Amino acid sequence: MHERAPAFGGADGRSYSVATFVDDTPDAQGRYGAALLFVCWSDAGDRPVGHLETDYLAFGATSAEALEPLLRLTLQDVKAHLDDCIARAGPTAQETGEGGRA
Repeated sequence: MHERAPAFGGADGRSYSVATFVDDTPDAQGRYGAALLFVCWSDAGDRPVGHLETDYLAFGATSAEALEPLLRLTLQDVKAHLDDCIARAGPTAQETGEGGRA
């Protein structure tokens, strides 16, 4: 509706937006993996300062099939995944917003 990704306040007090991520190519079993990517924003909200990623949350024979379950997640589910990523990343990553796949 607003042409921007949903935004969340993380458990670390920082602002994050979320996007989906799907592999470009299938794995050795022929499956595409799909995950959530959280971009951490500066305090001013004017630039990204890091990111966090979930583990793969779904797999499918096609990228669209892998993505489908992620698109059905509620905002509460997505927020829970964000807070889990923040907790797994630890205090150092929370200070910078860097964390990679958690």
